[in-house]
Amino acid sequence: MAYKPKSAAETKARDLGLALARLAESAGTPASVGVDSLRQASPRLTPLAIGQMVRKHRDLIEETLSERGLTLVDYADEGPGCGMAFTVETAQ
Repeated sequence: MAYKPKSAAETKARDLGLALARLAESAGTPASVGVDSLRQASPRLTPLAIGQMVRKHRDLIEETLSERGLTLVDYADEGPGCGMAFTVETAQ
């Protein structure tokens, strides 16, 4: 199988998954992770980028979490200015 370079969006989706995993591991599971925590963990992840990554590359985010033994249980986006929240648990 030939190597396929990742796009910038795919790289950001992986960064989002890793940031979610780090925050969930440090807080303990189940963990509720908000957009502010994600911004502190990775300043490249703007709210707009986070929303786009979840919509377009949710499979990559979930794959990254599963590599760490975690799973994305819920994602809520209340809209601009209202916030986003992720719920991450240990995979069964």
